[in-house]
Amino acid sequence: MKIVLVVLALLLVIATALPLLRFDQWWIRVFDFPRAQITIAGLALLALYLYFWKARRVYESVVLALLVLAVGYQAVKMFPYTVLMPKQVLAAESRSDDTDLSLLVANVLMENRDSEAFLDVVREYDPDVIMAVETDEWWEEALRTLEQRYPHTLKSPLGNTYGMLVYSRLEMIDPEIRFILKDSIPSMHLQAVLPSSDRVFMHFLHPDPPNPKYATETTERDAELLIVGREVEKRDKPTIIAGDFNDVAWSYTTNLFQKTSGLLDPRVGRGMYSTFNAKNPLLRWQLDHVFHSDHFKLVRMERGPAWGSDHFPIFIELSLESGAEAEAEQEEPDTNRTEGEKVDEKIEDGKEHKDE
Repeated sequence: MKIVLVVLALLLVIATALPLLRFDQWWIRVFDFPRAQITIAGLALLALYLYFWKARRVYESVVLALLVLAVGYQAVKMFPYTVLMPKQVLAAESRSDDTDLSLLVANVLMENRDSEAFLDVVREYDPDVIMAVETDEWWEEALRTLEQRYPHTLKSPLGNTYGMLVYSRLEMIDPEIRFILKDSIPSMHLQAVLPSSDRVFMHFLHPDPPNPKYATETTERDAELLIVGREVEKRDKPTIIAGDFNDVAWSYTTNLFQKTSGLLDPRVGRGMYSTFNAKNPLLRWQLDHVFHSDHFKLVRMERGPAWGSDHFPIFIELSLESGAEAEAEQEEPDTNRTEGEKVDEKIEDGKEHKDE
């Protein structure tokens, strides 16, 4: 029994330590994801350690200490996504139909064919803008009824699980489909015009996951996120970046992206809002994200219901604040010199990887 516990504890320590290596191989980066699962397993192992072992050998004590460090590290990384952390985005004190913007982000699971269930979700939340990913030609046809209420669209349906459809009842300015690093992976970029005539820059992304089936390295995924982050870095205009990032909020890359872009995460101080896997409660983490500039405060954010996809949808409603009040009250993140150099390096690596 002792040797089994030692081996299991060492495996959890290794799983915790691997993401600290700044390598892009998928089998390393994938350990960014299951922090909650590693923490729970680690706590269970700690309890077994304390229950079974009254006297320990030196190596057993060393393994126990490493396990405590691993569990503590995982807890620290998850702590911002608990209600114990101060909120990064403040709650809106008032709201106005003229300056509020609501968004529904949903990965539909391409082979899923229950479009009516998804339309029920849309009807329930009635968002201003809908972003749907993993949408092929079948989904484009099935969702065409949305165009009665959402006349402004931007579409790139694809049969490779990277199709994307955007529907808006707000006017779109300069809508653009870009293929940032891969000709098979689109991203959507536009300005949405609020009833107040204010414009909001919106960027929708869905890069490769760290998975040997799709990408054996995360080089291009990381670079795509950081390229868009750099694009909005000096804008100082109302901005939202959302999508299925195929990365978690507490990863090194997403942390760099947030600092580079200067955008805020409304989940900080509120919860994890884990969206994947909707079909497996034991393996669940955040893959779908909404980041926004400090021009906004939060009206409401919800993880939507399970409806047939392997992702839960995310709904968010934001209030565009007048003047500089929200910007003064909400501190935007920023990179230091070392982090800025790392961003440059990762972007350059992604571009070189594209050319190979």
